[in-house]
Amino acid sequence: MTKSTNLHNFLIIWSGQVASILGSEMTNFAMTIWAWQFTGHATPLALIVFFVQTPRVIAAAFAGPLVDRWNRKQLMMIGDMAAGISTIAILLLLATNQLEIWHLYVSGAIKGLFGYFQELAYSASMSTIVPKQHYARATAMESYISYSGSAIVAPALAGTLYYIIGLQGILVIDIVTFAIALGTISFVHIPQPTATEIKDINSGNIWQELTFGFRYIIKRPSLLAILVFLLSSNLVTNAGGAIAAPMILAKSGNDAAAFASVQFAIGVGGLVGAAVLSVWGGPSRRIHGLLLGGALGDISGVMLGLGRIPSIWMLAGFFEAFFSPFFGSCNQAIWLSKVEPHVQGRVFACRYLIAQITSPLGLAIAGPLADRIFEPAMMSGGSLAGILGGMFGTGAGAGMALQYTLLAGCGALICLGAYTFRLLRDVEDLVPDHEQKDRLRQWNEYQ
Repeated sequence: MTKSTNLHNFLIIWSGQVASILGSEMTNFAMTIWAWQFTGHATPLALIVFFVQTPRVIAAAFAGPLVDRWNRKQLMMIGDMAAGISTIAILLLLATNQLEIWHLYVSGAIKGLFGYFQELAYSASMSTIVPKQHYARATAMESYISYSGSAIVAPALAGTLYYIIGLQGILVIDIVTFAIALGTISFVHIPQPTATEIKDINSGNIWQELTFGFRYIIKRPSLLAILVFLLSSNLVTNAGGAIAAPMILAKSGNDAAAFASVQFAIGVGGLVGAAVLSVWGGPSRRIHGLLLGGALGDISGVMLGLGRIPSIWMLAGFFEAFFSPFFGSCNQAIWLSKVEPHVQGRVFACRYLIAQITSPLGLAIAGPLADRIFEPAMMSGGSLAGILGGMFGTGAGAGMALQYTLLAGCGALICLGAYTFRLLRDVEDLVPDHEQKDRLRQWNEYQ
């Protein structure tokens, strides 16, 4: 498999994805406002995320062999096409006054499923279109600068345009950005596995292929230790993230401007963090970026839950997002350096399945816990209002703030506690880089 010696192809794809993500973030912001006004409860908003995430986890059980076999460029294009068609369907339903909340669940499921194949194909191609020394930098650009930059611009644009061109106009913009992303992908060459590597992929039966990623990771206990850590961390992170938007909207009295300002601060924080990581390249020991980045981000989440005014939410959101690129990019850099490129589709699919298998549970319980337990308990006269009301206030949003704070605190403890496990802490020493293994194999063949 031919490796790229520069970032040219990556930058072309990245530029199109930035446009697509901007359109998607504008739609997500506008849809959140629409869904909150339509229902007034946290559960429907959490369920939208649930229906996006669950098909992704299910697909991870079988997507790896398909991504390693199929044309990765075509998979990426199909992902953008499916998302665009789904958005067109929502636009038509809205234009005919037939849009219901369950339509967003269906649309989210379609986007989640095809988006996962697109992201897996992109992820499995990263080590062939990006030189090794740029892994953390490119991951920061791809995963955080694009999303964070869009998070800065999208709320301001969507918040303004929502009252001028409406949700319909924003959906049209989103469709145009999908077309831009498709165009940029069509212009670049994305390397595929060589004939020898494809023969390697096709050498086993279907059960062996489906279980290849599991067997690969189990043979490397330190990589498995990362996944056990991510599994527990993602449970609390997703449960907290599902109620962040309704918490801010409820505590601000459904103030779209306050919600947009917090989203803006989160976008700035993520962009600054990714920019720092892109220029710096990340810590030499990637595991510190993963564990400390996660812990500091969760501590900032505690600040967000405790805050009662937009300025505090903005400050906490900034720092929570600032540390996010360190967590995600350093994790990805470890996997890109340890796993051979021609099997990354299967291994990364398995990685996603194990790491995210608890996410649907967190998303499913977050809304009902907020609406039925935490919110009633923190209303005036509620069972916890007298004890914790001085810290979180009482009334709408106070229960979700308590719930969010508890989840963020648990996340910080999980990240710091992970340092006590040598298999995880020393993963970079215990698992050799795939390039070292290639050189060793070449030397043995030469001998």
